Amino acid sequence: MDGEDVDFEKLIRLQELDVSLKQVTAELSDIPGLIAGIEKKIQAGSDYVLAAQDRLSKNQKRRRELEAQVKDSRAQLSRLKHQLNEVKTNKEYTSFLKEIQETQNKIDVLEEEIIKELLVADEIEEEIRTALRQQKEESEHLRQEIEALNQRKKLLDDQKEALNKQRNKLLAAIPKVQLQQYLSIARKRSGIALSRVVDEFCSMCQMRIRPQMLNEIKDRSKIYLCESCGRILYFEPPGEESEQEPEGSSR
Repeated sequence: MDGEDVDFEKLIRLQELDVSLKQVTAELSDIPGLIAGIEKKIQAGSDYVLAAQDRLSKNQKRRRELEAQVKDSRAQLSRLKHQLNEVKTNKEYTSFLKEIQETQNKIDVLEEEIIKELLVADEIEEEIRTALRQQKEESEHLRQEIEALNQRKKLLDDQKEALNKQRNKLLAAIPKVQLQQYLSIARKRSGIALSRVVDEFCSMCQMRIRPQMLNEIKDRSKIYLCESCGRILYFEPPGEESEQEPEGSSR
């Protein structure tokens, strides 16, 4: 890098852009999963209603079967009563009476079952009405959340595009060797290639900087790497730190 001035301001700005891009990209990658989770909640509400409607359908089918059995039993009861008038012996008469009573008992049991199924049907219908009401309210709220996430995605896409344009323009202005060194360190250090020197320490790994190296770093004429974490060290004179460091950033 001899003969090439080190433009730390451009390198610092490149790192700021890379950090912002990483944050934007990470948030963008989370959005599809968040939307899928919300859609799953919406689908769960629909599935619950469908399951209740299926139970109601089975209930109605069961009632039809019971009502058909009652109809058949009443027809049988009518035949038995008609035949009762034609019997010749007391034994036959007693036998018919017994069968008539058994048939009547069967009808009574079946009608009780129908009443129970009707009560269950009422409960299911109320459950469906409640579920549909809740589903409408919750779905509306959840779809608003999806819309908000889609709007956030659009905003982040625009931010990412703008950041990439700034980054590409900046890349062309940084000497090739310095850029390659920056990119190589960034790949190894989770995207953070630079570390500001604060109170004689590397702000990233807290390694103390040797006095002689510290003076040379303050001169900002060459690139020096932290002897511990290997990042590019830079120094900002008092009064410039607040201007260089993004608001709300942390060490």
